[in-house]
Amino acid sequence: MSNKLPVGILGATGIVGQRFIQLLENHPWFEVSWLAASDRSEGKPYSQAARWRLKTAIPERVAKMTVSPAAPEGAPKIIFAALDAAIAQEMEPQFAAAGHAVISNSSALRMQKDVPLVIPEVNADHIPLIEAQAWRKSSSGFAVTNPNCSAIGLVLALAPLHRRFELETVMAVTMQAVSGAGYPGVASLDILGNVIPYIAKEEEKMEEETQKLLGKLNGAGIIPAPFAMSAQCNRVAVEDGHTESVSIRLKKKAQPEEIIAAWNDFWAEPQTLRLPSAPDQPVMYLHGVDRPQPRGTAHAGQVDLRGTA
Repeated sequence: MSNKLPVGILGATGIVGQRFIQLLENHPWFEVSWLAASDRSEGKPYSQAARWRLKTAIPERVAKMTVSPAAPEGAPKIIFAALDAAIAQEMEPQFAAAGHAVISNSSALRMQKDVPLVIPEVNADHIPLIEAQAWRKSSSGFAVTNPNCSAIGLVLALAPLHRRFELETVMAVTMQAVSGAGYPGVASLDILGNVIPYIAKEEEKMEEETQKLLGKLNGAGIIPAPFAMSAQCNRVAVEDGHTESVSIRLKKKAQPEEIIAAWNDFWAEPQTLRLPSAPDQPVMYLHGVDRPQPRGTAHAGQVDLRGTA
């Protein structure tokens, strides 16, 4: 019998759900024991319910699992949620209210006052905010979210600079891969040979989430970071790996070598605790004049859990 913690995946048949399955396959602490999706998938073997889109094969054990109803009854206490925002807005609170720990990839609850929006390397100190949630007080359940895909990379690079020099202004222009749109994503005739200079609600998410992530916990809420933030988001014909061009103004003057040192020296709690999926170096500075590029560097530093189970 496995001594790993059983976890469930809500929205398991979608691309994000598939990525959860892939990343948890050999995790030394967690084991996928429950899968749930829409009514049309309920009762089917996962291999039949999901159109697997990732480059690795479906884990054999998961392929044979039966897809369960998307309801809290019978679900494990730890839930990784990969739902569309509109569905998540209703469903994630149901699971939290029923006593589950909901770790959400959706935007639905990210800006809710009492829900932590977390990058472990940046603001693990925001996690105690869960104690202010009504769900926590009534059932011990809670919700915690991760940020928008473009905000994650941006904030990881900004955090070391904000701590040493303080940010005054941030202007970011993104070149976002089609994988960020999920499946079926962007029609091929719209994106091939093209740049789409608009992604619905993306700019607002980047601006609001960046300031919340770098803000300070104050009782039952987060005081947003006070710097000015502007984002312009574009979809480009790249398969995986978002690229961002960022201009910043710092309150304290810094030389280029000091900025590079701030990135190279950046070390946080996940690295101190040696968490299984934490990269050894959260932020990498590449010296090449033609770097970074999505091809070749998008997965640099990614931890391979194969052989650790």
